[in-house]
Amino acid sequence: MSQIDEIKARLDIVELIGETVKLRRSGRNYAGLCPFHSEKTPSFIVSPERQTWHCFGQCNEGGDIFKFVMKKEGWDFKEALHYLAQRAGVQLEAYRAEKPEEKEAHERLRRALEDAATYFRHQLLNTDEGKSALDYLRQKRHLSDATLETFGLGYAPRGWDNLLKHLTARGYSEQELLDCGLVTQRAEERDTGTGEHRNTFDRFRHRLMIPIRDENGRMCGFGARILDPDDYPKFLNSPETPLFSKSRLLYGLDRARKPIRAADQAVIVEGYLDVIALHQAGFENVVSPMGTALTEHQLRLLKRFSRRIVLALDPDAAGQKAVLSGLEAARQSLDRQDELRFDARGLLRHEARLQADLRVATMPDELDPDEIVQRDPAQWKQLIEQAQPIVIHVMHALAAGRDLDDAKVKSEIAGRVLPLIEDLPDPVERETYRQQLARFLRVDERALVGARPAAPRRVGPRPRVETETPPPAPAAPVPPSASARLEAHILGLLLRRPDLLYRLDRALQEASLGRLSAEDFGYTDHQVLFRLVRQSLEQDAEDPDRYLQARLPEALASLAAELLARAETLDPSEDRLLEDMLRGVIKIRKAALSEGLNQLRFLQEEAQQDGDLRAESYREMVQRYTLMLRTLDQAGQRMLARH
Repeated sequence: MSQIDEIKARLDIVELIGETVKLRRSGRNYAGLCPFHSEKTPSFIVSPERQTWHCFGQCNEGGDIFKFVMKKEGWDFKEALHYLAQRAGVQLEAYRAEKPEEKEAHERLRRALEDAATYFRHQLLNTDEGKSALDYLRQKRHLSDATLETFGLGYAPRGWDNLLKHLTARGYSEQELLDCGLVTQRAEERDTGTGEHRNTFDRFRHRLMIPIRDENGRMCGFGARILDPDDYPKFLNSPETPLFSKSRLLYGLDRARKPIRAADQAVIVEGYLDVIALHQAGFENVVSPMGTALTEHQLRLLKRFSRRIVLALDPDAAGQKAVLSGLEAARQSLDRQDELRFDARGLLRHEARLQADLRVATMPDELDPDEIVQRDPAQWKQLIEQAQPIVIHVMHALAAGRDLDDAKVKSEIAGRVLPLIEDLPDPVERETYRQQLARFLRVDERALVGARPAAPRRVGPRPRVETETPPPAPAAPVPPSASARLEAHILGLLLRRPDLLYRLDRALQEASLGRLSAEDFGYTDHQVLFRLVRQSLEQDAEDPDRYLQARLPEALASLAAELLARAETLDPSEDRLLEDMLRGVIKIRKAALSEGLNQLRFLQEEAQQDGDLRAESYREMVQRYTLMLRTLDQAGQRMLARH
């Protein structure tokens, strides 16, 4: 996630604009008097779902939080970025582009990992020693050969230097194998069994090997599971390397990205083999962390695809014990490398900062997720559908097997749950959960209010919002704007192939739609990048790619690199890329028109109720937007039929 995306995720446009404009709730949006021109009737709309604003009056413009601050303060993008970063608590780091020699070195390390995966795969399928691992996967884990192939599972044989010899024979140096975590070094030399003494050894020996890839499908490292129950640890990951960072990776995300978007839900399980078994059973929106506590970076990574996230805990997970034993303090004492830790307070903080919907599903009958899906796939689906909000999960976990008629038990549960409730930043959520806790414990809610801590903790500073009706938090936050994702997708393609903008413009103009402009993008950082792409083509002193690289603002360098990396995974066919962009442009224009049409209809109805003379001008604008939307739809159908 880029620093700009992180700022947007942490700041709420309703709160920010609400410090300047008196807003009131109107349907899904908020309305107020435009701060940029004098008016008596509200024509200024703020959309919390899209995190954008628009003035339908004299200004007739809009944008995101960056555009609002820039227009209000008269700042450029860089000044607005530094202000909003400070407000969001995001540390801006100087972006350092990967040097060509570094990129080449990293690509060579990835090739070494790919060659290692091929080696481990051969050992699993074609050697006598690998047969025990293959039998384990087929008979105990019930994995099909197609699944083994899809996930590239393999076997690391016994011995100290089998892989080392294999890869050095293929031209890789020992240092390269150390850099990508395939071998390790010890101070003392060890006899390899052949009379040869070495201090560099294979890291993985007699283990089931699971290739780990990033969200774009690039090799990063391995997870290795024991086959001998006396070995330790149960799971061994690659060490931290330039390619592998366990706090920033989620296993299976490369294959789960599209299913997560399609289901608008991501499910997190504890083990790699759980992920594989669930994918085999058709539940492909599942990922796993690297055996440690979930990090905010991992959740932000998932938030790109859905804000609805379910944490499916194994019944014997350390986190479950932590809930029963005292939450955060117990978690510290149950810090076991091979188990997913459940930190209720930490997850609630993440949920608030990310504006996500985090829920918890627990596995019954002492079964792991892969065992449940083997027994009854319908039961797994039901368990995920019945996942509970974190606070409710903690209530039930603390009460399990205890006498809720005992006053001391009620008091203890209330004492543990109320601090979690008071951590929540939204007053509506706090009040709702207090009511649910009172009903659960069968006590008067006033008793819980009296038991509240004198100085409740908060999740970071909350800016004041001067609204007539405070904005309530939605029960299930909406996913990130589809338009924002489309804008990012189109920009990534243009950064990859700036020259395609000529063909895109020509196709749009042939359909009487007008060429692509910065105003088609609703987000300020996207507008800045697009203008730079356009400028790179309008000059002839330099190659467009070189022009872009030389003039890319440092504040946008990481965003541009991220967009470009995503685009590089797509079909390179020029016609395919053009068709992709055409569809994207039509979709973002239709989305903008539809959103504007809904907002105008609200303004029209309100003006009519108040007897405002502007009702007629709003009616005309509604008709114009409706006609534009119909024209765009028809022209888009004709244009796409030709391409």
